[in-house]
Amino acid sequence: MNLEHFQTLYQVMDPSGKLDESKGISVSPEEIGKMYRLMVFTRLWNTKALSLQRQGRMGTLASVRGQEASNVGMGLALGPNDWFCPSFREFGAMFTRGITPKDLYSYWGGDERGGMSPQANHVLPVCITVGSHLCHAVGIAWAAKIKGDKIAVLSSSGDGSTSQGDFHESLNFAGVFKLPVVFVIQNNQWAISVPVERQTASRTIAQKAVAYDMEGVRVDGNDVVAVYHAVKKCLNKAREEHEPALIELVTYRMDDHTTADDASRYRTEEMVAPWRDKDPIDRVRRYMNESCGWNDEKDAAVLAELNAEVEQAVRDYEAVSTPSPEEIFDHMYADPPWNLLEQKSELLRTIGRLEG
Repeated sequence: MNLEHFQTLYQVMDPSGKLDESKGISVSPEEIGKMYRLMVFTRLWNTKALSLQRQGRMGTLASVRGQEASNVGMGLALGPNDWFCPSFREFGAMFTRGITPKDLYSYWGGDERGGMSPQANHVLPVCITVGSHLCHAVGIAWAAKIKGDKIAVLSSSGDGSTSQGDFHESLNFAGVFKLPVVFVIQNNQWAISVPVERQTASRTIAQKAVAYDMEGVRVDGNDVVAVYHAVKKCLNKAREEHEPALIELVTYRMDDHTTADDASRYRTEEMVAPWRDKDPIDRVRRYMNESCGWNDEKDAAVLAELNAEVEQAVRDYEAVSTPSPEEIFDHMYADPPWNLLEQKSELLRTIGRLEG
């Protein structure tokens, strides 16, 4: 089998911030400016969330630092009526779809109401169970094909999800029935403490597409322009021709897997250091400095503005009233089964006795 295609890394903007003109892709100051703001905001939101967690003001968090380009690029590539099925490290993509920073803080603060996306956003809730949401993406895509809806579905998960049965079942189903779905794998090199080379014998994740007769693409996940164009191309093809695809975004998880992890126990600074020079935000800033008249003064103004938005989101999050205990039963079933109704009634009786 010729694997050369799947080993080629699609890149448009290199780490120095230079665009490869041979790719035939241009980006306007407005477009790159929007990408930059979303990436910076995602990092600021993430940094504040880590601080809140360490102060006991938020629960466990899965940091997205280092993966902002993958997040924002894929999110912006979605059409207005497309569906997005995230896992738990897609904050930037969710922001592009209109999910509020306050609601995401609420979700990671333990309030399930923060995961209730407005239906018009077409975003499923955060999925903690590794890989299970790929099945949901396939289900939405199948329903859309049956109904004749002109949409595409995008799922995103980490490289660890490719070791789950749900990954193979979802891609197999999508390939057999030619569904309008694109599977993005953010290959950040680690599934908690397990390196990607211990998860799969495949030289790349993209080559796994061969088994399911779908397109496989390998992209520099720290290049927001490349991510945007590669994902958009596959989504358009899925939407118009019902051709599924698998996209591997090669990036790196700069922080611990979650705030419950200590990455220093299984990886060294020498392993992380080369990726610091590939930082996705620094890359775009270099391009803007060179090509868009960007400077430190403009950058400081944007940082101040976005930091103010983050601080307001924290205030809004902490001002939300505590949910009632019985709400735990309210968002799983349209018609709750008898046993859950019985448990809810018992809880209400218990609350009544305690309050009495």
